[in-house]
Amino acid sequence: MTESITTRLSLSLGNLFDTLEHRWTSRATVKRLGNTLVFVFLLELLLIEARRQGWLPDFLIPYVKSTNYFYAVNFAFTLLLVFEVVELVFSMAHSVAGSVGKQFEILSLILLRSSFKEFTHFNQPIDWQEVGEPMRHILAEASGALIIFLALGVYYRLLKHQKITQSDEEQVKFVAAKKILALAMLLIYGVIAVVVSWNWLTTASATPLFFQTFYTVLIFADFLLVFISLRYSGCYHVLIRNSGFALSTVVIRVALTAPPYFSVGLGICAVVFVLGITWAYNRYVPVAPDSC
Repeated sequence: MTESITTRLSLSLGNLFDTLEHRWTSRATVKRLGNTLVFVFLLELLLIEARRQGWLPDFLIPYVKSTNYFYAVNFAFTLLLVFEVVELVFSMAHSVAGSVGKQFEILSLILLRSSFKEFTHFNQPIDWQEVGEPMRHILAEASGALIIFLALGVYYRLLKHQKITQSDEEQVKFVAAKKILALAMLLIYGVIAVVVSWNWLTTASATPLFFQTFYTVLIFADFLLVFISLRYSGCYHVLIRNSGFALSTVVIRVALTAPPYFSVGLGICAVVFVLGITWAYNRYVPVAPDSC
């Protein structure tokens, strides 16, 4: 009886996940998200111009934090990253290795966003004496994003998707468990987004460590996924690969709060480590899929 209820609940949650994913990845949703980014970017430019000209009402001034036009780029790019994180959560239900790749995609975009953010320190006209250090940060972060981008090309070529379960029934249960975990992450992500947005609207303060908070939660989700996978395979090569992937998430989390040069270095080290883990996994994996 209990098993039957659990099965029905898992099936219902799995169907809910499939529905949400289908709607999120649909062409109509992608178009709406693109339109939203365009609207937000243009609106932010207009608000910045209004503040520069002194036309902005007093109650809006705390929310337009800069008179530099590049702030609009940073704001819209941050919103793009919010959408990308949702993609990351959905990817968790399909492939552990694929979700790790998505994490590094987001990290490279965060590095690019940080480089764009440096432009907000530039005054007009530009004075080299004032922009020397920001320019070094821009070059470092942009180079780090490029290296991660190139490394991901190699990583995706190395990927070999192999079932760790022994039967189709176990595979269905494993996928269902990952979908439930992804739904929980979506819920947590939504709560974080609401709390951060509320704090921003009520205090007009800078967005408080939005992505850092999410990646902290993601660390525990990755380790939970490691333990869930142990229910279906105790093979050494599977355990060390998934544990290594979880460790890379920890390094990414540290990189998000590190100074510019260290964040780039940590990001590159993490992606190189994942490349090594993937290469070793491919070399170590047994020929027979049901053996360790």
